[in-house]
Amino acid sequence: MKYITFNNGNRAPQLGYGVWKVPNEEAANAVEHALEAGYRLIDTAMIYRNEEGVGEALAKTSVPREELFITTKVWNADQGYENTLKAFDESLEKLGLDYVDLYLIHWPTPNFDQYVDTYKALEKIYKDGRAKAIGVCNFEIEHLQSILDECEVVPAVNQVECHPYLQQKELKEFCKKHGIYLEAYSPLMNGTKVLEDPVIKELAEQYGKTPAQVILRWQLQTDVIVIPKTVTPSRMKENIDIFDFELSEADMEKIASLDRGERHNADPNEMHVR
Repeated sequence: MKYITFNNGNRAPQLGYGVWKVPNEEAANAVEHALEAGYRLIDTAMIYRNEEGVGEALAKTSVPREELFITTKVWNADQGYENTLKAFDESLEKLGLDYVDLYLIHWPTPNFDQYVDTYKALEKIYKDGRAKAIGVCNFEIEHLQSILDECEVVPAVNQVECHPYLQQKELKEFCKKHGIYLEAYSPLMNGTKVLEDPVIKELAEQYGKTPAQVILRWQLQTDVIVIPKTVTPSRMKENIDIFDFELSEADMEKIASLDRGERHNADPNEMHVR
């Protein structure tokens, strides 16, 4: 496993396991398989409604707590200072933990304009030692700038949709400038057409790897944290088997040329669900 270091000095695995859309009753089994495969970063959220299942797996595992990196997120309906503190307590209880390694705001929901107050609650949680790092999800540059202007703690992470068809180059540069790591969700475009892209397929054949492995390797080499999701144990092993090869600079450029700004998930400026 490769590790990165946040702006506060804490370390995190660069490759993790996401449990979006994994039903609560299946989450424990899925996370157990992921831990067995070698994953140590587990990414969940209040709205996934599977924190209890994740917590069940964490309670069973023989992996020491200090080797685990657990992320969860505050949902839109729980934004605001006091609401966020309450939601965090609920998440901790469901996970069965004393602290999380990373706590994130799930969406900026700019129409409601509560994300700065919400982030100030995250700062309190961080200063109290109950989250080892804090950050955001789905934040565009203008949202991040508001946090930088009005809050004290620079986010450690901005988790966003990122894959070869949506490479987030401008956002990535802004984050890098301010010491914020970009974390890629839907790195395989939810298993859709990017896996069938001729360039990706050609590179997979060239390196003797799968298209998914090529894409995940590309993410690592662009200095992004990446959290693919699957409930299939064989795919979990496939996704983590990307540390024995390296894409050449020329092949990295080939993938860079695929960017078309194509979202598969919601636009952050249009996501106002509560």
